[in-house]
Amino acid sequence: MQQPTQINPSLSVAGQISKSDIAELAKSGFAMIINNRPDNEEPGQLTAAEAEAEAKQQGLQYRYQPIVTGSITRAQVAEFQKLVLRGPNPVLAHCRSGTRCYLMWAAGRALFDGESALKLVAEAAVKGYDLRALPALVEKLQGEK
Repeated sequence: MQQPTQINPSLSVAGQISKSDIAELAKSGFAMIINNRPDNEEPGQLTAAEAEAEAKQQGLQYRYQPIVTGSITRAQVAEFQKLVLRGPNPVLAHCRSGTRCYLMWAAGRALFDGESALKLVAEAAVKGYDLRALPALVEKLQGEK
């Protein structure tokens, strides 16, 4: 696993995790893992069921919320935001590279908290994440109920 990128004190994002990474995450003080990567996206990746079993064994909460970047919905963004805000913290959210998770968080900030999508894109770029899709995503989701 790559070193997690801290977005704020409650949330960090990372790429794909392994079974052994879960024990390290628990030792590092994380309280919950959110998996935004659909099962079987890539051969050999840890399945959600395997990761959940290991997380529970390590005393971590685990949520599986598979996200496909091209079809993100307002409901998915709201659910992600709810998990981060109401669940035990700190949270590690992961996908293939961490970008989807960061995009979900930023979309929630723009949609529900009124933050500037362009400002969020710039902040993400400083941390090594390309969220140029965010303004168009927010515009699309603003029309959804």
